[in-house]
Amino acid sequence: MMIGKVYLVGSGPGDPELLTIKAKRLIESAEVILYDQLPGKAILDMLPASAERIDVGKYAGDHKLSQWQINELLVKRAKEGKLVVRLKGGDPYLFGRGGEEAQVLVREGIEVEVVPGITSAIAVPAYAGIPITHRDYASMVTFITGHEDPTKEETGLDWELLARFEGTLVILMGVSMLESNVKELLKHGKSIDTPVAVIEKGTRPDQRVTVGTLADIVGLCKQRNVRAPAITVIGDVVKLHRELVKH
Repeated sequence: MMIGKVYLVGSGPGDPELLTIKAKRLIESAEVILYDQLPGKAILDMLPASAERIDVGKYAGDHKLSQWQINELLVKRAKEGKLVVRLKGGDPYLFGRGGEEAQVLVREGIEVEVVPGITSAIAVPAYAGIPITHRDYASMVTFITGHEDPTKEETGLDWELLARFEGTLVILMGVSMLESNVKELLKHGKSIDTPVAVIEKGTRPDQRVTVGTLADIVGLCKQRNVRAPAITVIGDVVKLHRELVKH
């Protein structure tokens, strides 16, 4: 039997008009689509009825399938000769476990192709009027995951280094860890006056932005009942939000 092919497709940050032409074409022609909720309702509503659609989402306290089960399912459907799309929010290789899935598929002798997506780490701040680099404010940017592997014995994040970092910090998937992350930055000397923005459901019609500083952002987010999915931006570029977005 002929072995199929798996496409690791990035769906972008949520606005369906930010899907790449290639991503849209592959979604429309897929025989099997494995997805979670990160692409957002507008994109998930576009999934063709002709495809086998499998929700493999990980939700707070409720993982429909473990990562190894997702890997097994990708392998199984590909070995059935199917054209498989693994649909991911943002870009598959930026904190999306796309690299892990690609490794498994290659080891199984299955052809895999990555279709990059517009990462929410850049697009979401942009929609909120925050360029993550700017000649007057930041010439460097670093991306941080808010969800490290829980099996790690210790964090892979160097908070002392991050506190000294003079560029923009962008934290993905970090709502539940916001208070802890802020404490780490302050503990290692980051100024309490450092501007912070937390952007919920970025690029979507119900996008919401909460702006403060390291001194008050945790309290503001609690008051406003901020929920995932959200991106946290830390640095002076956040000052541009009020100038570049109409209120």
